Amino acid sequence: QVQLVESGGGLVQPGGSLRLSCEPSGSIFSIYSMGWYRQAPGKQRELAAAITRDGSTHYADSVKGRFTISRDSAGNTVYLQMNSLKPEDTAVYYCNAGVVSGRNTYDYWGQGTQVTVSS
Repeated sequence: QVQLVESGGGLVQPGGSLRLSCEPSGSIFSIYSMGWYRQAPGKQRELAAAITRDGSTHYADSVKGRFTISRDSAGNTVYLQMNSLKPEDTAVYYCNAGVVSGRNTYDYWGQGTQVTVSS
């Protein structure tokens, strides 16, 4: 079992910045990737950024060059630095952890944090 605690959402003006944090606990040794998904009203949840255990990163085209995903020195807490925010970035952001257990993989989710970009 993995638990994820998110923080850092809020209201910001267009062009502003926010940093989201996701701290995992529990069986963190079994995590092979972590990522941030987002879901805007009336839309499907989509991947914004992800980072694997070996440090490889992946970004949605819509956030490339503006968002940066990283981990702390212990390799546990994951951050999403969001710069040059746009109104279309408004969504609930969910932290995700991909976990390997034997031959199976599982997804764990945080509770979500609201990001609102508006003037």
